[in-house]
Amino acid sequence: MIAERVAATLHHHGFTAAAFNVKDEAESIDLTTCDAAIVAASVHAGKHEREIIDFVRRHRERLKALPTAFISVTLSQAGAERKTATPEEHERFVADVQYMIDSFIRDTEWLPRHIKPVAGALLYTRYNFFIRFVMKRISRKAGGDTDTSRDFDYTNWSDLDQFVNQLATDFSQGAGLPIMAVAIGEQVA
Repeated sequence: MIAERVAATLHHHGFTAAAFNVKDEAESIDLTTCDAAIVAASVHAGKHEREIIDFVRRHRERLKALPTAFISVTLSQAGAERKTATPEEHERFVADVQYMIDSFIRDTEWLPRHIKPVAGALLYTRYNFFIRFVMKRISRKAGGDTDTSRDFDYTNWSDLDQFVNQLATDFSQGAGLPIMAVAIGEQVA
């Protein structure tokens, strides 16, 4: 949903934009036809998806040559944005988000021009019993929502739109409207 929103927002600005699922479409993504790229990856069990890490490693040199952005989707960002978090909790969530971003950069050896942490979603109704159980425990420990009969979307959509609007401005300065590729992982929500 996040990558599709990014692509739609860029399209609204006059860009040719597409969202791809790296797990299913990695071989069909041709970054040589792109003038800019946005990579969005969700965090599962404290790490970004292996498919995205492998994709970025394979295309690192091309990504280094393009205007780029990285969107890290994590529930820790939801904790960092939670207004009821204590200062200690807020500090812990912010540190956790930064650690995951730093790990991604270290693992891929790619430093995008723009980086944006985004809160994701708890999709309890889509999880199998085991994943639902694990996610409920993680959420409870973090002070999050534990009602497994429904889903929770923590994404601050207006903040994401503002980020993409700024990217559109940055990406189009000094050139025509570039072709965009939005590369996503399997379960970016």
